[in-house]
Amino acid sequence: VIGHVPGKGKHTGRLGALIVRQADGVEFRIGTGFTDQERTAPPANGQVVTYTHHGVTAMGVPRFASYVRVRSDAGK
Repeated sequence: VIGHVPGKGKHTGRLGALIVRQADGVEFRIGTGFTDQERTAPPANGQVVTYTHHGVTAMGVPRFASYVRVRSDAGK
C-alpha cells in the first residue's frame, strides 16, 4: 500500500480506494472488496495486501482488482 484515496458519497470520510504498487513497479487502485470496518480503519501505508483480479491490461495493470486481506506473512 502506497496511498489512500478518500471516499465519496456513502463513503465520505472513509476509504474510497487503496493505491498499491506491485513488486514489478506497476501502480493501481483497489476500490472494492472492503468491509465498512476496513474502510473506517484501512491498511496502513507499507502494509502488503492480497487481492484478486480478472486478467491484466496490455500495460500489465490488474483488471477489476478486489481487496481480500492484509498479508500477515509479509516480510517474514
